[in-house]
Amino acid sequence: MDPKIAIFQHVPNEPSGYFETIFHDHGIPFEYIRLYDTQEVPRTRDASHLVFMGGPMSVNDEEKYPWLKQEKELIRRSVNTGQKVLGICLGAQLIASAHGARVYPFIQETGWHVLDRATNASGIFSAFPEQFHVFQLHGETFEIPFRGHLLAHGKNVRNQAFSYRNALGLQFHMEMTDTIIREWSKDLRKHQQSVIARDTPRCLAESNRLCRMVAEDFISGP
Repeated sequence: MDPKIAIFQHVPNEPSGYFETIFHDHGIPFEYIRLYDTQEVPRTRDASHLVFMGGPMSVNDEEKYPWLKQEKELIRRSVNTGQKVLGICLGAQLIASAHGARVYPFIQETGWHVLDRATNASGIFSAFPEQFHVFQLHGETFEIPFRGHLLAHGKNVRNQAFSYRNALGLQFHMEMTDTIIREWSKDLRKHQQSVIARDTPRCLAESNRLCRMVAEDFISGP
């Protein structure tokens, strides 16, 4: 099967951003599943790779958003059949929750933060620098599923990236572009806006480079 990517989008202002650029560069088709419109998870039999983006809701809000339960079921099926799964922020929490790990409210992180690569990081994360900058916008965290592997950790919120079989979960946002940063910053406090504006010129290029590494590894195999 030729690669085709299904991108699950939870709110209009959280697209796949820089991932789109990379998928276009490699000529790989993708389609958005806009759950904020459809309110249900469709069949994705023609998709070889699944990407689950972020959103302001909690993975525990299944009564309010019934499609969260459907997403978790799809993630479990996909992991069991060897289909590659990538989760960003809420998407990472969905992967964790789908495999029995707890997701719960924790410290709010906003803007650019430094993470440390885990000493025994495997896969593409073994090629990451020991420290790297990422963009954060979350108020919940997750435990690592049983037999999952921690890949990167933070100072205030430890669990930041993990692998579980053929799934990769990233608490942070690698999809950032100038446009997305402006959109997400407009409702923040003035001080947060100024700090993000200060940090973006020195952090975004590195973020894009690491995003490309992750994306190209994600699409490189079945």
